[in-house]
Amino acid sequence: MNQILVSEKLYITPELKRKKRMYKIDFFISVFLVCILFSYYIYAEYDKNRNEAISQEILSTLNFEDNVVDDTTIKFSNNSIVVVLNTDDPGEVIYTKPVEEETYDNIEWRETENGTRYYVKASINIPSINCTYPILDRTTDELLKISPTRFWGPEEPNQVGNFCIVGHNYRSNKFFSNVPDLAIGSTIEITDFYGPKETVVYKVYDKYVVEPDNVECTSQITNGLREITLITCTDNSKQRVIVKARENI
Repeated sequence: MNQILVSEKLYITPELKRKKRMYKIDFFISVFLVCILFSYYIYAEYDKNRNEAISQEILSTLNFEDNVVDDTTIKFSNNSIVVVLNTDDPGEVIYTKPVEEETYDNIEWRETENGTRYYVKASINIPSINCTYPILDRTTDELLKISPTRFWGPEEPNQVGNFCIVGHNYRSNKFFSNVPDLAIGSTIEITDFYGPKETVVYKVYDKYVVEPDNVECTSQITNGLREITLITCTDNSKQRVIVKARENI
């Protein structure tokens, strides 16, 4: 007996055609988005590496004459005031005198690609995490991409007060990425660049996490000591890691 093979005919309805078309559109959109995200990642890494190179180039041009000290010599900044208190009654001010403005003629101004002028305040070196960078004179989004910056506190580093430094956490070995790993007792070296050059060693005494709008860590109440505060983001960028250190005396 002869057998006749009959194949079932597949009928493609308009609804199936519509779904097929939508699947193709979704697929191409997904591929496009992946390409965009990958391109952004490549550019972000390129930008980080480029700025890291700029920061290290700046550092290499600085001519520090390191002189590690742990004394309490005070360098006064602009608009500082000498205040003498009554030793029997600390709340009573006996004498005040404005300090004459101190100027430096050897400031080397630099300029970003967008024309923002800045200069280097000092350098920071944290031996335990191999972190060495220049500290730029002020904090802006553009300058933060180049190097850690002065955020708050004395106008010049290594003065009595709380010199606050902020830096990006790139979740790598760049900038302040490893600052959250600092242990109590770790040392941090700050080297002045203008005026009397010196390197002051600070020792970490506290570390904690705060919300982004909490700025209590910038308080200038230091009991007459020199302190520094390092500020960076947590790995998820939702909070801030605060590292407090005071002069090692």
